[in-house]
Amino acid sequence: MGDALRLQSISKSFGSTLALRDVDITVQAGTLHSLIGENGAGKSTLLNIVHGLYADYDGQVELFGVPVHFKTPFDAIRAGISKVHQEIQIVPELTVGHNIALGSEGEHTAHGLLNRTALYGKTDEILERLRCTFRSSAKASGLTVGQIQMVAIAKSLYRESKIISLDEPTASLSDRETQILFGVIQTLLESGMTIIYVSHRLDEVMALSDRISILRDGVVMGTWRRGELERSVMIEKMVGRELEAVFERRPAADGEHGSVALSVKGLSSESFDDIDFDVRKGEILGFAGLVGSGRTEVVETVFGVRHRAAGEIAVNGTPVSIKSPADAMEHGIALIPEDRKRAGFVQNLDNKMNMFLPLFRKRRSYLVRDKVIRANYSRYRQLLRINPDDPDYLTAELSGGNQQKVIVAKWLGTDADILILDEPTKGIDIGAKSEMYALIRSLARGGKAIVVVSSELPELLALSHRILVMHEGRKTVELINDDLDEQTVLHYAMGGLS
Repeated sequence: MGDALRLQSISKSFGSTLALRDVDITVQAGTLHSLIGENGAGKSTLLNIVHGLYADYDGQVELFGVPVHFKTPFDAIRAGISKVHQEIQIVPELTVGHNIALGSEGEHTAHGLLNRTALYGKTDEILERLRCTFRSSAKASGLTVGQIQMVAIAKSLYRESKIISLDEPTASLSDRETQILFGVIQTLLESGMTIIYVSHRLDEVMALSDRISILRDGVVMGTWRRGELERSVMIEKMVGRELEAVFERRPAADGEHGSVALSVKGLSSESFDDIDFDVRKGEILGFAGLVGSGRTEVVETVFGVRHRAAGEIAVNGTPVSIKSPADAMEHGIALIPEDRKRAGFVQNLDNKMNMFLPLFRKRRSYLVRDKVIRANYSRYRQLLRINPDDPDYLTAELSGGNQQKVIVAKWLGTDADILILDEPTKGIDIGAKSEMYALIRSLARGGKAIVVVSSELPELLALSHRILVMHEGRKTVELINDDLDEQTVLHYAMGGLS
């Protein structure tokens, strides 16, 4: 089997920061090759070179034995390399077929109009190949997250790509959608496609990969065939140290918790109905449920992002009226949102300013000395190990995990007593995940009341003292985390009865 892609002595710097150093990786044709490593290890930088986003680098790239040097993403696309991004953008007003063909529509009629019949015929063939139940004429606005991902893959096939890179492809998918994607990946490999796979989910990496390359601090630690590395060794290679019991369960007895910090009774909206729960000081309450169960909608309503149709909210035993996030902040509530790109930070602000944003309201003034803003940044940069730790670095340019750290720091700076974390480790590598767990536990020990919403059951079982399970907008059960297992929680999440 020949080589599809060879990266030889690839180095890349951003100012004084060396992002990649002498990287050598060979990807064989018709195989799935995974790149893994902590956030900031250099995976994204390497892919950006392969896809033509960065043209200024040292070293050589070979595509099917021919040296190439892409200066734009279009150069890479024309050469047969496509990328399916973690956060996929579509044009909802257009049809599925037009989204797939966007930028390379193809045939036109004699009158210069787009030949929609030919376009839909070709894109429908691709959708059938991917076993999609929707067709090209459907409006893209009605697609699920998993279906949008299939559209992105279909777009690569429409362009007749030979190599596709998948960046965290299962991060936002349900278990069912994930299994469908894995089936599609197997079909693509059987057809001769080459796939570069980036994921923090090590179990799926070990199951899918023909080869795995590990990056740490911009250096390749090695490449291994499937089955040559145990999970614990992979983690050690990624982070440079052993991580003992990332998912170790450390629930505390109810007696160790303080008084009720947040009480919710009969909370209802258009997405859920009659939700009750309490969270005590020093306690971690987990929210479990399948995609669409209403978990995020509940916590966003508590924080004032969504309209509350009915129900009561009390903080420290006192009923409160929360109609906006500003009201929630006044009552000591903070929300770390699920969608960090749209709701977590301001795209054109740097790290120090994004961290300081909630504090402007406390000061009742936007005239704050730069020294104060930088001091606030310094307070958290070492605690959360933000990389790069430059206060003037644009948050939007950070890796996903480091963006998450900035968002967490932003809300920690408010000294809120009630912290709601919606998918706190989404897109975060195993090392940062361990640090996040330690931080959450430390905050709980310090007396914070914490709500964690997560799609990862091992995460909820590791962190939570109690778990509230939702199904289709209703609370099905509340479980004390005492020898709970994933099967039990999943049973209730799927609507099972006690």
